[in-house]
Amino acid sequence: MTNSEATLDALLNFALDATWQAGRVTLAYFQTGLVAERKADNSPVTIADREAEQKLRRLIQTRWPDHALIGEEYGQAAGDAGDTSYTWIIDPIDGTKSFVSGVPLYAVLLALVKDNEPLLGVMHFPGLNETVYAARGRGCHWNGRRVHVSRVSRLSDAVLLASDLNTLAYAQFGRSAGFQRLMESTYIQRTWGDAYGYALVATGRAEVMLDPVMAVWDCGPLQVILEEAGGTFTDWKGTPTIWGEEAIATNGVLFDQVMAIVGEGSA
Repeated sequence: MTNSEATLDALLNFALDATWQAGRVTLAYFQTGLVAERKADNSPVTIADREAEQKLRRLIQTRWPDHALIGEEYGQAAGDAGDTSYTWIIDPIDGTKSFVSGVPLYAVLLALVKDNEPLLGVMHFPGLNETVYAARGRGCHWNGRRVHVSRVSRLSDAVLLASDLNTLAYAQFGRSAGFQRLMESTYIQRTWGDAYGYALVATGRAEVMLDPVMAVWDCGPLQVILEEAGGTFTDWKGTPTIWGEEAIATNGVLFDQVMAIVGEGSA
């Protein structure tokens, strides 16, 4: 099927099925004592990461051969027709550290962008049997049910999530001061990190989630999901983007308050 024949519903249904299939690949290795290798940046990778991405690439290239690809493990690939207006972004296992530890808070992430703007996104959590997904203009859904961000309007009542609560992890990016102020301003702070933290914000179970460094495959589905749920997904300057190499998600109501805090100098 070509781009001109593609419909948003067909694309979303494909993405949901593809992430489920890739999730089944990961489950074959989950909680089996699998040992991770270390990549050049010291991040972990496993045979499950590689096989899940290979599965997604085969599915996409068979169904949408003219679409381009960006994947964490195998890089970029152009479509057969050289048309890069549609690009799929793949993270076969977001949260590999959780995965190899036997913790089910890892996700298969798949997004589709058109001319670099997010069109749809899927976060599938195989170990939890949960899927959070959205397509532009269609709302955000959690296991088929329409969901929204929370209405919490005071930071003092908010749940702040992060992949790491160690301020030293933020210092090298000049973000430790803003992060510390957010820690002090919010009610609850937890490390329900990686994609799962963003899913919690999108489904109204937390109010703020952030990371000082992100790759595009970490961010791919998150902007459209958060925005369709009524929230925000931006860089630390408040710009909506999946290409900013950092991320802050909010329930929307708290966006200005969060931005005011993280914008007060840096350290």
